[in-house]
Amino acid sequence: MDKYIYELKMKVRDYECDLQGIVNNANYQHYLEHTRHEFLTSAGMSFARLHEEGVDPVVARLTMSFKTPLRSGDEFISKLYLKKEGIKYVFYQDIFRASDMKIIIKATVETVCIINGRLSNSSIFDQAFDSFMNNKC
Repeated sequence: MDKYIYELKMKVRDYECDLQGIVNNANYQHYLEHTRHEFLTSAGMSFARLHEEGVDPVVARLTMSFKTPLRSGDEFISKLYLKKEGIKYVFYQDIFRASDMKIIIKATVETVCIINGRLSNSSIFDQAFDSFMNNKC
């Protein structure tokens, strides 16, 4: 059974590459964040609306392991699954090159919620993510 609960297909744009012709390392964080935001949208949540309601999910820790570089024009698939560890929601995110499904990057993103300015447990996320965390992994 596939452990991933969400995936998003994207394509490398020319300006994301460095002089070596490969994606600059900082752009992978953008890919990972965009995937998480799209996942939230697919779960019926708006990142902007959450902020307006005083709920701000923020990255507390991020680790990335670079395996194979992407190049301009490469299509890739960003996949994720998540677990809850105490107050943290831990996103396990992997990026694969679409043409051969070769692993590009493996990342772990630990997030926490700031609710009305205070670090808090989020019942909103607990409810929204419940089926994802209990039916997978």
